[in-house]
Parts: sequence; structure tokens; C-alpha cells
Amino acid sequence: MRRCFLAVALAFAASAVSAQPQPQPQPQPGAPGSLAQGAASITLTRAPSDWRALEGQYVRIAAPLTLVGTDGLERLGELAVAFDGRLWQPTEVAAPGSAGYSQVVADNQRRRLVLDDGSDVRDPASVPYLAHDAILRTGMLLRGVEGRVQVDAQGRPRLQVGRTLALPAPERPALPQVAGQLKVAAFNLENFFNGDGQGGGFPTLRGARTLEEHQAQLKKLVATIVPLQADVAALMELENDGYGPHSAIAELVTALNRAEGSSGDWRFVDAGEGPGDNPIRVGIIYRSGRVSPLGTPATLTGGPFVEHSRVPLAQAFRAGQGKPFVVVANHFKSKGCRDASGADADQNDGQGCWNATRVASAQQLNAWLQRDPTGSGSTDAVLLGDFNAYAMEAPITTLRALGWKDAFALAKVERPYSYVYNGYSGRLDHALLSAGMAARLAGAAEWHINADEQEASGYQGRNLQGPWRSSDHDPLLLGFDR
Repeated sequence: MRRCFLAVALAFAASAVSAQPQPQPQPQPGAPGSLAQGAASITLTRAPSDWRALEGQYVRIAAPLTLVGTDGLERLGELAVAFDGRLWQPTEVAAPGSAGYSQVVADNQRRRLVLDDGSDVRDPASVPYLAHDAILRTGMLLRGVEGRVQVDAQGRPRLQVGRTLALPAPERPALPQVAGQLKVAAFNLENFFNGDGQGGGFPTLRGARTLEEHQAQLKKLVATIVPLQADVAALMELENDGYGPHSAIAELVTALNRAEGSSGDWRFVDAGEGPGDNPIRVGIIYRSGRVSPLGTPATLTGGPFVEHSRVPLAQAFRAGQGKPFVVVANHFKSKGCRDASGADADQNDGQGCWNATRVASAQQLNAWLQRDPTGSGSTDAVLLGDFNAYAMEAPITTLRALGWKDAFALAKVERPYSYVYNGYSGRLDHALLSAGMAARLAGAAEWHINADEQEASGYQGRNLQGPWRSSDHDPLLLGFDR
């Protein structure tokens, strides 16, 4: 039986595998040394068509593997990697339920591999195939990976790693530069709560658990926002605690104005209350030396914005003698399935739960903006924020069908992404432009300082200095002509 299985494995190897029994390499210090002893070694040059033929075999992978996900590392000692580059959220690149969607799913399954520490221990203190001070970013290339193949009942492979991984130095992106005289940004702050605003009140409902963590979080957010040099920024996941001197938004703006390299003219839009009564809200901040608000802020309530999608906030601005424009901050209902039922239940089409609510949110948002809620008279508008929908999902395609233009498509940005989840890259954060605003677009960019960074690098972990992992979403930056 063993001979028959090995023969099948070696015959299969002719296309994707170069199969020669080789002396087993000696394990490196700190690796699970007993794993490789006494086994023949098979070399893979690309993803096999069926991993089951290699079940139980010790293999070397000659092809570079792209690190695509670190979600499971702290809890399970696992990393997600892929042959031939990133894995993409299927609904980022193909319509749900389409043949293209099925092709992306199949391609992801073919290329995906899980690296495993071989232990059932939850929350391991260390992972034997990684150095204790390893810095991880999705997108980095891993070379010379080897270990023993395991395949589950669904045919999904994992590799019990037999040698400490040699990691490249993390390559971090430069600050994005976009053309245009007017800069507009969007950024999900990942639950910026500030206790009682006077150093107490921790832990909070979300975000920082201690004052020290809060200070570290604030420092990272400032290190993200100030360098972008935006004139207006739409923010998500702010604590919904008013606009007084001890509010989260007031503390953030004060910190921005005190930061090195800051213009010192940051202000926030005061909506009077809320918007909404969700624990988190959206907000808008701006530089008073660059733009002037026009009229009063507007909020959209009712329907899906009562208790699901967060209440949108719109404010009109003018830069110098330029044309007025409207910035709308948005945060639609998440994909989590708690209490979801009927049309909002998971339809198993890749869009997750609450998709019907997100579509209704998009439709109501568009109808509201047609009525000029800011009273500015401007039809130039930009919808910014976390729509909790990938680019080909119904909430975003609905807005595009209603005439809103994808800023990143107009700017010809190839394969944009702002979020990495479970090893798949895509966009939950969007910039959608009215026809007039689209005509003014000069450039668009994402700053990949967060989505690719390991969660442990953030303020609640090792707290790498600088903007790295200031949130779980990447900020967006747009440039416009005035």
C-alpha cells in the first residue's frame, strides 16, 4: 500500500514536482527537529493540482510563496501563504454568483497553503518556525519553505513547517503622492475611544484598554494623518461621545495640531449631536487654512441608518475661490451575522450577512444627496468610507449604476486594496465620485501601512514606532483640481 501511494505521488510530481529522494536536511535550531527525520524529500516548483497525492510527505517548496495572511498566527500558530502572488477576495474582482466568481474561488483554493506549527495549543507563547522577533507583512516572499504535508477532508492543504523560516526585511511603502491642489482623505480609525477624555475611564467599550494603550493609539493615528497632508479627511469608528473638549474627536484634533510637521489649523465638523446613537460614528476634520466649510453639516437618519448602518455625515467646503464640493463620511453595516434574518441572512454568494441592508443604505444615501442636504447647491460630491462591501458586491455596484464613479478605477490604480481578511485582499473602503467631482480628479492612492501589517505590530502589541498598524484599514488619499 505504501509503495502504491508513493508511486502515485511520484507520477503526479512530473508536472508540478521534481521528485528525487534526497538526504533529509538537518533541522535548524528552534525548528521542530523531529519532523523531518527519516523522510524522503520532494521538491515542489509550483502548486500541485491535488495535494492529496502528497499527504504525509516531507516536501521542499522551490517556488517563492507570498505571505497572504497572519490572522491565525497568535491564536493557532498558522500563517496563510500562496503560490503566485496575493489571493483576492472573490467579490473584489468578480460579481457574486458569476462564473468569474467561481473561477476566483477555485484559483484561490489551488494556490493557498497554510503553514502550521504542528500543535493544537491555542494562543502559543511562541511559534517554532518563526524567530521570536519576526516582523511580518503580507505580500512578503518566503523562500525555501519545507515541511510535512497534511490535507483535510475538503482537500485543503497545510504544511507542518520543518525549518525556521528565513524572512526578508519588511518592505514598507513610501508616503503616497497624488496630483491636484485639493487633497481629501478617508481613514477608519479602528475604534478610537478616549475614556473620559481626562486620562480615566479605561477600559472603554472598544479600543484601548488602558491609558497607555490609548496614548500609543493616538500617537499612531497622528503619525498616519499628519503626513498625508489632506485638506479634508473623513473618519470612521470614532467614539460617539459628543463634540466637547473631552470628546474623542476633540482630542484627536488637538493632537494633530500639536504634532511636529502639522499645519496647526485642523478643525472638526460639529454636527451638534451624534451623528446617530451607535457607540461609534463617522466624523469629518479639515484644515481651516486650506478650506472653508459652507453652510451647516447634514446627517441622514431613518431606515437602515436607525440601528444598522452608521448615520452618514455630509459637509460642503470651498478651497479658496474654487468650486464648492461636498464630502460625505460613511460606514455601512458590517458582514457579521448576529441577528441577521430573511434577506439579510447569508445568501452564500460571497457577500456575507446584512447585504440587503447595505444595498438599502446605498439607495437611500443616493436619494438623499440628490436633494442637496447641505444646501450648498453643489453637485460635486465624494462618498468616502467603510462600506463593508467589496468592489463587485451589490452595495457598490448599486452606487456605480446610479452614476457614482470609482476614483481608483478612474485613476487607473491596479488592484487596489485596503483590507486583508483571512488571507484575502480587497477593498471595504471606497471613494465614489459624482460626475462633477470625477471630472476634477487628479489622482488616487492607498497607503498600505495597516492591512498588510501583523496585528501584533499595533499599539496593543509590540507597538512598532510610526504609523504601522495604526488601524486594520489602510487610509485613502485623493487629489482634485480646485
